[in-house]
Amino acid sequence: MIYFQQQAHQDLRDYVRCYWKLENKNKDFQYYTILPDGFFDLLICFHNDNLDGVFLTGLWDHKTNVVISPETTIYGVQFRLLAIENIIQESITLLLNNIKGLQKSYLGLDGFNKNIDSCFFEYLNRCLLSYIEEQDPIDPRKCILLKSINQTKGNKTVEYYSQKANWSKRQINRYFQSTFGLSLKRYCSIRKCAATFSQIRKGQLFPEEGYFDQPHFIKEIKKIAGFTPKVLLKNENDRFLQFSIIKNK
Repeated sequence: MIYFQQQAHQDLRDYVRCYWKLENKNKDFQYYTILPDGFFDLLICFHNDNLDGVFLTGLWDHKTNVVISPETTIYGVQFRLLAIENIIQESITLLLNNIKGLQKSYLGLDGFNKNIDSCFFEYLNRCLLSYIEEQDPIDPRKCILLKSINQTKGNKTVEYYSQKANWSKRQINRYFQSTFGLSLKRYCSIRKCAATFSQIRKGQLFPEEGYFDQPHFIKEIKKIAGFTPKVLLKNENDRFLQFSIIKNK
């Protein structure tokens, strides 16, 4: 398996965490477990160099198993929450722990030759930048809220984000439920959990921040990821994709 990651254009940093590429050149299927991380993705799948499908995922609030077919290359756009407002422009509530197919012509992908990775990522930059430039300004409350959550990695209270955005907690939760399919509190737990993956990979099985003590840390990680920090660290057979290939978020 080959994995590659590249940053998006600097004007897209609030909307796109990264572009990535995952390639299975083997003749065998590859099996992995994906852990919730607080991002959602556009997946562009090629089989034997032919565009096989384009898919949009929602957020994940529990672990899920995935299979990568032989001779398959997947390009991904990993979106931050703010992208929902002026790139995706639709609710992904029904995509919580799910995925849907899009037309192959989405973003003109059916007419683009993906032979050179850098050209493909630059093409995505141009497409996504044009989406942002063409849209009306985002509601400033949503903009402040979603940027604040991202900057703090969910490690603040709902009250903090409410005050930061000058938006009531009830309205915020209604927005989160109707747009992303889960509450702000649940999302923050996911984001905070994912932020610990890098320290767990280093063998640091104690909380750096955001948890009362080690028992609370272990309980919360297992609640979100489905496994204790010790099991995640062991990562038998490289089963946990984020621990095998994805750098610190």
